[in-house]
Amino acid sequence: MKVLSLFTTTALLSVVGLSSAAETDNYVYGKDPKKDAEYDVSMGMAGIQQAVQDPKMLAQLFQDMQDPELMAEAKKMMESPDWKKKMKDLTNDKAFKNNIESVKKTMDDPNEAAKMQAKMEHMMKTGSKELHNDAKDTMASAMEAMGDPETMAEAARMMKDPQFQQQLSQMAKDPSFKKYVNAMQDMMQDPSTKAQMDQMADSFRSAL
Repeated sequence: MKVLSLFTTTALLSVVGLSSAAETDNYVYGKDPKKDAEYDVSMGMAGIQQAVQDPKMLAQLFQDMQDPELMAEAKKMMESPDWKKKMKDLTNDKAFKNNIESVKKTMDDPNEAAKMQAKMEHMMKTGSKELHNDAKDTMASAMEAMGDPETMAEAARMMKDPQFQQQLSQMAKDPSFKKYVNAMQDMMQDPSTKAQMDQMADSFRSAL
């Protein structure tokens, strides 16, 4: 997968320590555009570093990358003069240049590149499964809550609100919402769960 190869390279680059990273803990965002850019770079690199070690976070990162709105915001941020200046300063850093050379050597070695590729693919598979299981747990909790008549009535009331309907419609377009749809489809393969859902749907229609 090409995208995983690209991510492997990015992940290796992320091991470069940013001198400003330790200073971001107490930083108040929004006061200084220049420092905001430095904070964004530091947090972005830190996020990639963490994702490389966390399968679920890695899978979530790739899901987020499918969200047009998030990617538009990322593009806007990276086109800002402050961001570009920070990245220019970073790429001129001696440690960064040395790290790039190390990365290049690693990726030029077919065996090492294959190992990293296999590791990323395994982590993606594991992380996606964890996200799917989390979504199933969330949907199961929602179903349990809907068994309460008061909760059912409140849900029916909300569904009559045009503003809520609009929000729900917008939510359905969010790529991350797909995992809940997939989880429900998976759960519906179980006859008892399907019967429960059918009964709940009938009760919900009656409450509308």
